Amino acid sequence: MDLESLITTITEFTRAHQYWAPVIIFILAFGESLALISLFIPATVILVGLSVLIGETGLPFWFIWIAAASGAFVGDWVSYGIGYHYKWRIYKMWPFTKKPELLTKGQGFFDKWGIWSVFFGRFLGPFRATIPLIAGICMMPKHHFQWSNFFSAMIWAFGVLAPGAFRIQGLVRFLD
Repeated sequence: MDLESLITTITEFTRAHQYWAPVIIFILAFGESLALISLFIPATVILVGLSVLIGETGLPFWFIWIAAASGAFVGDWVSYGIGYHYKWRIYKMWPFTKKPELLTKGQGFFDKWGIWSVFFGRFLGPFRATIPLIAGICMMPKHHFQWSNFFSAMIWAFGVLAPGAFRIQGLVRFLD
């Protein structure tokens, strides 16, 4: 199944079963934020597609936004927990054994920006999957991680969903 048919399938299922929209959006945001999984699932693209559906069907934006932000928050929290538990053994796990540069670049970004790396990493595709993991490995204090995780999840979810939900796709094309 190619990306376009995957997006179409998920969008059409959500259109037919709108009551599942918050759950679907939570799962997609969770997967997009979860270390390892996010490397293989193009959830952001699917979420942008679903945001158009929100605008077309009149689904309550704020409820959907909270579902997306919650999924992103929980995904990063789980990733942090994995890093905290496994520490440096992560470097010897698949897929990082095949692509060690993912962790190396993430570690450099984390070393340079600290707590801000958790916030900004959410908006930078390559770092989204690794920064929470590295924050856990480096034993960043949990409360520092969670504050940054919370605020970045709220802003990220709004940024992904608002253009389609509020029918400002022209603005998005203009900014590209």
